[in-house]
Amino acid sequence: MNALFFIIETLLSLTLFVFLLRLLLQWSRADFRNQIAQAVVRITNPVVLPLRRMLPPIGKLDTATAVAVILIALLEELILFWLRGIFIADPIFWLRAVVIRIVHITLTTYLYAIFLYALLSLVAPGGYSPMQSLLTSLCEPVLRPFRRIIPPIANIDLSPLWASIILIALLKLLP
Repeated sequence: MNALFFIIETLLSLTLFVFLLRLLLQWSRADFRNQIAQAVVRITNPVVLPLRRMLPPIGKLDTATAVAVILIALLEELILFWLRGIFIADPIFWLRAVVIRIVHITLTTYLYAIFLYALLSLVAPGGYSPMQSLLTSLCEPVLRPFRRIIPPIANIDLSPLWASIILIALLKLLP
């Protein structure tokens, strides 16, 4: 049963991650001509396009993608609790669980993205790859405030370190 639970949890988490990544890439104004961004769009389009017909965007917020993220997080929590044998009818409980799950996966996504971004900048500085372009557009809005406060020391950018420390602290604050 543990193996089945692991497989289901992993597949649901990956699904939520891809939809959340689409939303984050839209917010960070990533280049959607990038191969990785195109893959994310193609994977999520079967769910987002029908929702988009019913839910038009509000300003810069793609409501269809945001609703898809919420629905997938809710579905994930419902299935995982059901597999554990927990049946709760309280809507406040489910709202809290979904919000915590979305915040957790968002913080974790940024933590890994910043780690990969820093690693790629050390391994191949100034080089180009689709992943590096995507990580740059995703991480720069998060790292920019840290760069204003913490200047580079001997041309070494410490903003990924401090951003990671803050992200880990926020993850530890989540229940």
